Amino acid sequence: MNNQNNKIKNTLPYIILVGVVVFVLIILEFQGNTVNNLSTGELIKELKEDKVTEITITPNSNESIYYIEGKLEGYKEGESFKTKVIAEEVLTITDYVDRNEIVEYDTNSDPGSNTILYLVLNVLPFVVTIILAYILFKRLAMSNKNSVDFGRSRARLSSDSDKKNFKDVAGLTEEKAEVEELIDFLKNPKKFQKLGARIPKGVLLVGPPGTGKTLLAKAVAGEANVPFFYISGSDFVELFVGVGASRVRDMFKEAKRSAPCLIFIDEIDAVGRQRGTGLGGGHDEREQTLNQLLVEMDGFGTNAGVIVLAATNRPDILDPALLRPGRFDRQIVIPPPDVKAREEILKVHANKKHFEDDVKFDIIAKNTSGFSGADLENLLNEAALLAARQNKTSISMQDVEEATIKVMMGPEKRSKVVSDKDKKLVAYHEAGHALVSRFLPTQDMVHQVSIVPRGMAGGYTMYRPNEDKSFVSKMEMEERIVSLLGGRVAEKLVLNDISTGASNDIERATKIARDMVTKYGMSDHLGPITFGTGHEEVFLGRDFAQSRNYSEEIASKIDSEIKLIIGEAYSKAERILNENMHKLHKIAEVLLEKEKIEADEFEEIFQNS
Repeated sequence: MNNQNNKIKNTLPYIILVGVVVFVLIILEFQGNTVNNLSTGELIKELKEDKVTEITITPNSNESIYYIEGKLEGYKEGESFKTKVIAEEVLTITDYVDRNEIVEYDTNSDPGSNTILYLVLNVLPFVVTIILAYILFKRLAMSNKNSVDFGRSRARLSSDSDKKNFKDVAGLTEEKAEVEELIDFLKNPKKFQKLGARIPKGVLLVGPPGTGKTLLAKAVAGEANVPFFYISGSDFVELFVGVGASRVRDMFKEAKRSAPCLIFIDEIDAVGRQRGTGLGGGHDEREQTLNQLLVEMDGFGTNAGVIVLAATNRPDILDPALLRPGRFDRQIVIPPPDVKAREEILKVHANKKHFEDDVKFDIIAKNTSGFSGADLENLLNEAALLAARQNKTSISMQDVEEATIKVMMGPEKRSKVVSDKDKKLVAYHEAGHALVSRFLPTQDMVHQVSIVPRGMAGGYTMYRPNEDKSFVSKMEMEERIVSLLGGRVAEKLVLNDISTGASNDIERATKIARDMVTKYGMSDHLGPITFGTGHEEVFLGRDFAQSRNYSEEIASKIDSEIKLIIGEAYSKAERILNENMHKLHKIAEVLLEKEKIEADEFEEIFQNS
């Protein structure tokens, strides 16, 4: 882009110069000139009165029309006349011209013959055309040169400032151990070659977004102290056929020159999707790029000392040929961090921040179950922003807790005008959630209840997990549905009406119930059977993603089972609230008064009412 701007800057002065010259010539030619149009009769009258002092008569190509120019007595400098006559009338005019002995009588010159005007009208356009053609061909030559570069690799060689080490990667203890032998191979390849061992040609890092896949790849390159080429999967694919394959070839060519080295392909699913799964299964540009990648990783060529790392959160859609031994030999799953890993990650991201003594990272780690490494970094950054907004010099535990809620629920909207009726509805809705959850042994403890709008929610009830869970039991899922329906049931019992505020709760409860029946085989009537393939057609979109492998009769039974689970959960929530109605009123009253209840205050209200 900069080169193109420079070309325009270089050629612009010449274009401006040509334009200025043309303008000046035209001005010089016509400055001060005045031309009067005369009819044939007027011209003959002036000739009879002998007032014509100069005249020029010029025939056209077939001499049917004559052009006459000249001057009259009394004309100022630069003033003239012109007229056009037919051939029959020109004899009369020439007769008067001969009789009066008028000067400048010329029947052969061109109309308005003038050297400067001739150059302006005839020569100059030709010169301008040549100049513009030269500029055009020069740019075409430059574009041809750029088209050669179009197929060059877009892999970026990481600088020393971008490199990381294992100390920058918190948690991932087992995952770091898996890649340590790659580092050992890059540092001392002869150790493996003596034993006849073959180091993996490719390592695929699999995990949800934000869990540290890219960071781990950078740490491997930093520990091995080798060149690190970084490229995204989408950088290969272009509109023009063959460009992606050309870039793959060029990337491996550069890597071989820098061997031993690492190539890291981020979001490889952009180019590595399974072939033949699109509508029609065409052999398009993306598939050609994938074919070239397969050949480069394990074809007839040799890539000694070049190890390919790739990251994706969609391993299910990758082509099987990409995952076979000899290409991506090893898959390393990077899960969301557990409580211990979250604490370590928080300490890493807290290095350059100032915290007060009351900040306990172990408590923050417990309160952030399900957060990825990127979420935790964002959490501490939001806490720092909140503290800076209040002109603090350090970050307090209160700032971190507020940032946690903000990340999960969105910012508070205290300026939003909420009517007393809506406040009462939200208070009983959230009190219903909190109260029902308190009587369900498998549910987490209530951490905070609020009726202050946040994000898309009019209020919220937050829970503090007791521990990280790898599996969820049937009872936990059933009681989770009961907890979700607590708000709707409270609205119905107290206000004798229902609102749209429970729409998200009902949606989530229905999804849990459907998953229990169709995915986890938790239906007593249908048994341990999975309904639906569970695989998505990635090219068809979400609406057509799931294929159905059961009959209409089974579909009806599935709907009946879902309705049964929801109905039993609704009845259980209704029973809990009816038995503790006085506590529900008390919690709602405190919410209407204070707008927010913390965990300790909630437990105190619960015990004393």
